[in-house]
Amino acid sequence: MRRYSWIIVLSCCWASHAQQAPDTFRWIDFHSQKDQDVVTWVTRSLAVQDWTAIREIAVEYDAALVVTTNRATPQSAANAETFNVWSVSLSNHIVDPLIGGVNLRWLDWMRFSDGAPQELAVLYDNCRDCAANTYFTAFYYDVTQHRWTARWIRGGQGAPMWSANKPPGIQWTQVYAGIAEPNGREFIATWSHFDYDNKKPSNDVVFRYDVDPFSRLERTLQLTGNDADAMEVRLCRALDAVPDLQRGQESELCRQLIKPIPEHKPVTTPPANNHGQSAPPRAHN
Repeated sequence: MRRYSWIIVLSCCWASHAQQAPDTFRWIDFHSQKDQDVVTWVTRSLAVQDWTAIREIAVEYDAALVVTTNRATPQSAANAETFNVWSVSLSNHIVDPLIGGVNLRWLDWMRFSDGAPQELAVLYDNCRDCAANTYFTAFYYDVTQHRWTARWIRGGQGAPMWSANKPPGIQWTQVYAGIAEPNGREFIATWSHFDYDNKKPSNDVVFRYDVDPFSRLERTLQLTGNDADAMEVRLCRALDAVPDLQRGQESELCRQLIKPIPEHKPVTTPPANNHGQSAPPRAHN
């Protein structure tokens, strides 16, 4: 198992958050003496795991959200490392793996349920120097389990947003966005359009990823009919899209769907019987 004697913070790789973090949430300062007990606890808890550096630690209540990275060798390039995100208990050293991949991108805080705390949203890829898939998830503290957890995990990965692995012989257009509702809730939607070059009819697959308002558990819904049509327009317009969480709106598919409204110009041509002559009204005798 590799261990290097450095623990650093890559603050350059984090997007600034416009939304306010919950009052119970805080990032650990690796240089602060008052946070050293958390750093030591997390390091010992992860001692049996495979990592070479701890990049970030966030704490809410009695659990830490931890990002570690792994380099194949000490000589490996910095951009060749992979990452893992863990939930680490601050009371009993229990460690739960959440996600892993490359190119972790932190987004803004998002709110998926009324009255619920905002959640940390991320995009990430499954591989580097390859036809990568991009996934979305959000981290939140589960008060019933006293641990951090991740949304929409299936097969070890979050909700699929984009894929560079396009099948041959098919024109595949992809569009996605995080969408904010007027009531303040947010959700994710994706649209895949498959065009088979007249060999068979084109096919559209539209998904909505949200949180059930009653159970507050995540849902994955495939939309059909008018619901799918309305979501396609909403995705392409992106008028209510979450910043930094949208892609594909510039595609030809969206340009054809959202055609500009023709401008009605005033009529300036004279009527057909107008010969450019005028006469003053006849004087009254």
